[in-house]
Amino acid sequence: MPSSPSVAIIILNWNGKKMLEEFLPFIFSSTYTNYSVVVADNGSTDNSLNFLEEFYPQIQILKNEVNKGFAKGYNDALKCVTAAYYILLNNDVEVTPGWIEPVIELMQSDSSIAACQPKVLRYSDKKTFEYAGACGGWIDSYGYPFARGRVFDICERDTGQYDTAQQIFWATGACLFVRAQTFHLVHGFDEYFFAHQEEIDLCWRLQLAENKIFVQPASVIYHVGGGTLPMGDKRKVYLNFRNNLIMLTKNLPVGQALWKIPFRISLNKIFAFKELFAGNGKTFGAVLKAHLHYLRWLFFVKNKNMPNNKTKKLQGVYKGLVIWQYFIKKKKTFSEIVITKDNI
Repeated sequence: MPSSPSVAIIILNWNGKKMLEEFLPFIFSSTYTNYSVVVADNGSTDNSLNFLEEFYPQIQILKNEVNKGFAKGYNDALKCVTAAYYILLNNDVEVTPGWIEPVIELMQSDSSIAACQPKVLRYSDKKTFEYAGACGGWIDSYGYPFARGRVFDICERDTGQYDTAQQIFWATGACLFVRAQTFHLVHGFDEYFFAHQEEIDLCWRLQLAENKIFVQPASVIYHVGGGTLPMGDKRKVYLNFRNNLIMLTKNLPVGQALWKIPFRISLNKIFAFKELFAGNGKTFGAVLKAHLHYLRWLFFVKNKNMPNNKTKKLQGVYKGLVIWQYFIKKKKTFSEIVITKDNI
């Protein structure tokens, strides 16, 4: 495919030498003919760079002296990378040989598709969807993210039930195909997020800028997950709760934000006290800290990278409250919750 558009695979790495050793060979087995590989290193101290220089001299290495997080780490790296499409790929992902072609073909067929993801399955159980994006990210009206194949901590078995390419709300940051020009037009990731939910915020802003987000299940990858911060880590809890409130404030129309954000904060408090009474004081503290730092952002940082038009109809939004369906009505799968066109 000599006329194939140029693709740059950018791997953000922080002390991931073992992951690079295991998963880089799969990348170089890709059948796409016009790709390059870049490793943006976030101040690793585990000999990652020496390994790359010795065994993968064809990889372009971009070095950060410190860990800049997912958002700024990628923003800085992508200023130095030239390609028609970027693939932002976690270092703990096993790709399949033909993983690039279906996504690029889909994006080439519609210039309004700004971002796309493959089907993401669990590395340790390749018949089960993986937490980070599964088969395409959705969000409910109150800012709770979930995905086709994953609702909260329940990951479904993949039986082909979501094998249609379709519009979604957000595409996973574990393997994010994004049109390079459009990424820069919306100013990339919000660096204040550091990590967690920055890809959801990016996709929200892309939709507000008249772009589409898609999933292409004909492309399949296998994700280890939890490589940087494990599930339940108090830093992960803090970032998720803080960034979610910031994202809602930035992107919701003002009339909705005025009541939805206080409602979300109330729900967050219920969760925090539930964790406290269950003996998880660190989680309680992380949620409290997230709320306090959200207020600091609201009064001292806000107005940076804020979309102008917030009234566009968005795809991949469930009109109800997903926690009500999950915890009260005991609906544990995507298809049980999103069952009628009225919910889309």
